Amino acid sequence: MRYAALMIGVILAVTGLIACRNQSRSEGKRYDLKGKVVSVDKRGRQVIIAHEAIPDLMDAMTMPFSLKDERELDQLAPDDDIQATLVVAGDRSWLEDLVYSRTSPDPSSEAGPHPAAVPKPGDEVPDLSLINQDGKTIRLHQYRGQALLLTFIYTRCPLPDYCPLMTERFAEIDKALRQDPLMQAKTHLLSISVDPEYDTPKVLRKYGAASTGRGEEEKFDHWEFATGSAERVKDVARYFGLQYFKEGNEIVHSLRTAIIAPDGKLLKIYTGNEWKPSEILSDLRGLNKGE
Repeated sequence: MRYAALMIGVILAVTGLIACRNQSRSEGKRYDLKGKVVSVDKRGRQVIIAHEAIPDLMDAMTMPFSLKDERELDQLAPDDDIQATLVVAGDRSWLEDLVYSRTSPDPSSEAGPHPAAVPKPGDEVPDLSLINQDGKTIRLHQYRGQALLLTFIYTRCPLPDYCPLMTERFAEIDKALRQDPLMQAKTHLLSISVDPEYDTPKVLRKYGAASTGRGEEEKFDHWEFATGSAERVKDVARYFGLQYFKEGNEIVHSLRTAIIAPDGKLLKIYTGNEWKPSEILSDLRGLNKGE
């Protein structure tokens, strides 16, 4: 009897494991991806791949992807041929079931953009200038006295866990701060487009109005959207360690979100998309408590 009970327990456990595995693999839509590794961004926990067209999803292009198993980042190198399954589930996407082959004679060689230097907490942020959604020049130093939270986006970004997710999280942070008049007065949000050719102030105003949910008459008194000349945008992105380059109508880019303290010094940089609004709200509230 004890043996039979044990065997039944093992069968149930195995059945449950298979069911969980099947349920996990059923999440989201799955697509076959084939391409070549352009570069590996271990700091941002992403791999940039020049991939072939993915039927029913997107044309051939070069763009960054997250991996389900981030340990595989250590195994990949530029010029590797790669096949994988792209999973798109709600506001997240990732690659799994990777198969790759190495064709580069020098695995240490790097293609694409080189890692950008990243400022350290406590560094004074330069007075960089941009153009906001109203066509007015803004400068980072004008927000001194407030905690400035900024991130990088572009309005045509196709991946749900990149720009759309950053904007969604900023909307959540904006809403939470507006419910606390004191915190609202001590903070400011800024979304910077890395696609100035398309994202004109007019486009950003429309995008911003939709993002904030307050309509075309939005005053953008707490959350602004900015662009500028290609060189100005590049200067700002480079300072915060953001990598990006154009590929057709798309922008291949990493992710950077930063908090600048009221004294104009860098408080923190978040890389990737793993951070939560609650983390940033906690940092902002802690910063203001320390004044």
